[in-house]
Amino acid sequence: MMQDLQSIVSQTRRDILRMVHKVNSGHPGGSLGCTEFLVALYNEVMEIDIDFKMDGENEDLFFLSNGHISPVFYSVLARRGYFPVDELNTFRLLDSRLQGHPTTHEGLPGVRIASGSLGQGMSVALGAAQAKKLNNDSKLVYTLHGDGELQEGQNWEAIMYASAKKVDNLIATIDLNGQQIDGATNDVLPMGSIKAKFEAFDWIVLEVKEGNNLEAILNGLKEAKEKANNGKPVCILLETMMGNGVDFMMHTHAWHGKAPSDEQLANALSQNPETLGDY
Repeated sequence: MMQDLQSIVSQTRRDILRMVHKVNSGHPGGSLGCTEFLVALYNEVMEIDIDFKMDGENEDLFFLSNGHISPVFYSVLARRGYFPVDELNTFRLLDSRLQGHPTTHEGLPGVRIASGSLGQGMSVALGAAQAKKLNNDSKLVYTLHGDGELQEGQNWEAIMYASAKKVDNLIATIDLNGQQIDGATNDVLPMGSIKAKFEAFDWIVLEVKEGNNLEAILNGLKEAKEKANNGKPVCILLETMMGNGVDFMMHTHAWHGKAPSDEQLANALSQNPETLGDY
């Protein structure tokens, strides 16, 4: 299992790099940092139906709140079978279903919300989670958020609401890479202890210190599932490395929204071998 997941991770990284390079536009840094998480979530953890239905009845749901990391989301959905892999060639092109931020009006399977504006995913996920409770649907709702995204105030209204209303079928993951578009989060707007904040809002908080390690991610998600449905929402603090898997993109915010040159692409691809076939 782990070897299969690692193969998908390597291919997904190649997809991300090639998509962003082709149109000289997009967000590779955060996408690369969240690759292991989304590969594990979609290929091992969530109970899903790739015969996509917008209502998501009787299946786990995922909402990408930090929608700018669409390259990794699109790659994972395509490699999982939601739509043809060769459609990744249309990333950010006019009339494509694969816009820079996910949208719903083009009807891309796997995408349930438009997430171009940061800070809104938690609120939408809460609505979906409460709908599942009203419909006696036992499946879970998962979300992913950036740490810099938590600087948006709407998050904290939703976080307060989630615990107050005991929305315990929600598992929210925070990508703690410490970087955002203008620099380190601690330089742009220090947020103190995110763990202490979620605990103060009466959430169950789990920490995955090795957020780019598949085994650690799977263990963290397993524990989160075990702690769900116990009266409180669950938060996973996932410590990742922006640009993970490409040495010159790591340890910096510089690749948050920057495309590699031809030479840089070749270098990056050499660090991530083809495993499932490029599109």
